[in-house]
Amino acid sequence: MMDINLRELFDVETAIKYADLFKAATDVDCIIINKYGTTIYSTTGCTHCSDFCTSISSGIGNFPGCKYVHLYGAYQSERFGGSYVFFCQTGLVHFASPIIINGFMEGAILGGPVLIIDHEEFFEFDLKQHLKKEVGAEEKIRSELLKIRYISTDKVNAFSETLKIFAMHLSDSSLRDYEKRWEKQQIQNEISSSIHHEKKSSSLKYPMEKEKQLIKSIKLGDKASAQKYLNEIFGYVYFSSGSNFEEIKARSLELIVLLSRAAVEAGAEEELIFGMNHEYIKEISGFTNMEDLTQWFSNIMNRFTDQVFNLRDIKHADTIFKALAYIKENYMKKISLEDVAGSVYLSPSYFSKIFKQEMKCNFNTYINLFRIESSKELLKDPTVELVDVASIVGFEDQSYFSKVFKKIVGISPGKFRESISDK
Repeated sequence: MMDINLRELFDVETAIKYADLFKAATDVDCIIINKYGTTIYSTTGCTHCSDFCTSISSGIGNFPGCKYVHLYGAYQSERFGGSYVFFCQTGLVHFASPIIINGFMEGAILGGPVLIIDHEEFFEFDLKQHLKKEVGAEEKIRSELLKIRYISTDKVNAFSETLKIFAMHLSDSSLRDYEKRWEKQQIQNEISSSIHHEKKSSSLKYPMEKEKQLIKSIKLGDKASAQKYLNEIFGYVYFSSGSNFEEIKARSLELIVLLSRAAVEAGAEEELIFGMNHEYIKEISGFTNMEDLTQWFSNIMNRFTDQVFNLRDIKHADTIFKALAYIKENYMKKISLEDVAGSVYLSPSYFSKIFKQEMKCNFNTYINLFRIESSKELLKDPTVELVDVASIVGFEDQSYFSKVFKKIVGISPGKFRESISDK
């Protein structure tokens, strides 16, 4: 199914051919989205969500839908060099690559969903907790889940790199630049109107109230109002600077800092926002005219707004799933909060905060619970020596293992083994 917006800046027809080729070669579905996260083509024939997500939306409480999941992946793929593998809020794996035109992300090509763990394990440990307690819901979801392809991590990475190659061919196209000209013209018209208003005004006082409204709009995720106030502030900046472009760029940097702080205060990821700031500060020196600068700034504002309002929960879900996967692969050896935080590119303090929010326990408690559950399986196997169990599951001290085991299970590891053998 296809819904081509003729104003897209990239070659949509070629993108669709690539999506169909990818599906035919990998048997994994593929979608094309625009810069707003709207699906303009899907190999499933559905431009709202994947077949699986559509089927389970009635069986899962607070189901988020796919639009902002896809947009999150696209933004992250732009941030991480052209490809990004991520988890959606139900734990399914997707991968994305951005389509870049004239330095801006105008869309993305995404693959998935797929599974990287066994269907039954995924259902029991990742998906089941989200299900509503409705008659027949579990059976229906389990049936639909079997239609999702299970592939290895190596194949996920290979498929992701394949999409990156497709996206590179779709990027930097000179086709369909009408939309960019149109957007620039709209912004310039509003700024010109603001300049005209400032000229008629006898006061050159900075529009502090408009700045407050801009910050409020960012925090609420209201892009339309934020754009309006931003254009009005730019009108003031242009007029008060006497058209001195270097001064305009300096004032623009001040606005970027202001907006980034507003985004962080509203709940956006601090490391991500200030990392974006670092890139923006480097980019601004390259602008030579007001039209390009204002279009660039408008994209920054939209990005900050998305980070606050639309993508926060999705980012947290992706982070937690990746952290849990890291723990599962490495729990047998000594791992720290810093190790796991580093694996998901977050500071230890911020990771600790969202881990506790999402998992309802702190990091160390979760590690101990996971290791004790793993030790139970070993204790059921009589060929594994009792004295070896602690070290196998990552405890460096036998007595500490026994203490933690008894606290969680209620009996010692030895008693637990005896209770199993008595049955």
